[in-house]
Amino acid sequence: MDRLIFTALGAASSQQFNRVQLTNDLANLSTTGYKRATMTTTQSVYLDGPGMPTRFQPIVSTGVARVRLESGPVTYTGNAMDIALNDQTVLGVQTQDGTVAFTRRGDLRVSATGLLVTGAGDVVMGEGAPMTVPQGFLIDMSPDGTVYAMNPEDEAAEPVAVGNLMLRDASATQLVRRADGLYEVEGSGGQGGDFPSGPLPASLSPGSLEGSNVNPVEIMVSLLDLYRSFEMQMKMIKNSEEIDKDGTAMIGLR
Repeated sequence: MDRLIFTALGAASSQQFNRVQLTNDLANLSTTGYKRATMTTTQSVYLDGPGMPTRFQPIVSTGVARVRLESGPVTYTGNAMDIALNDQTVLGVQTQDGTVAFTRRGDLRVSATGLLVTGAGDVVMGEGAPMTVPQGFLIDMSPDGTVYAMNPEDEAAEPVAVGNLMLRDASATQLVRRADGLYEVEGSGGQGGDFPSGPLPASLSPGSLEGSNVNPVEIMVSLLDLYRSFEMQMKMIKNSEEIDKDGTAMIGLR
């Protein structure tokens, strides 16, 4: 009986991480460049203490969410400040504490201080420093991440390269989602940091935006499956309680 209860309880507890992740994915269905994540696998841990030596609890030791960089639907906007990152390319941004993290958001704009920022307000990184552009200039970007600026008041002016976006190919690097929604290399412990670009060319598609790669039908089916599984586990615990009461009553009649 002890083994039955702890098996059912352990299964119900371990699924809470999947429920939280699926709910978060569904909430970000319309977030630009959002990527689904997969929780790390559980491991069984023996619970020492009073009772039978059959009490093992499945737990997630790290709780990190491994980012899945499959492409989402790309929409052409014609806006020079919009970019869609190709394949498994990620864009470097500066975090609140000044370290480097990565994102797939491509809805860029110029802040009041001349910094290039994402729609979430994260400062976009160039190679080695935050990306700055001249105030009031027209901005254009090439597929390799070069940023050009042109003075709109000078009809004869040619676009001038003002920097290169920090683009990295993450096809050979496992990224995880941080608490702030940005990505970092697995094992960084929230400290962020750069990583070597992978074997594929890091590139972008200007004038386009990538949507979320969340499939709402798949998420809803997975959530329904988890809820039904949870109900079944609760019934098992309830039934085991009733069986235990009946057994105790039978012993009392002897």
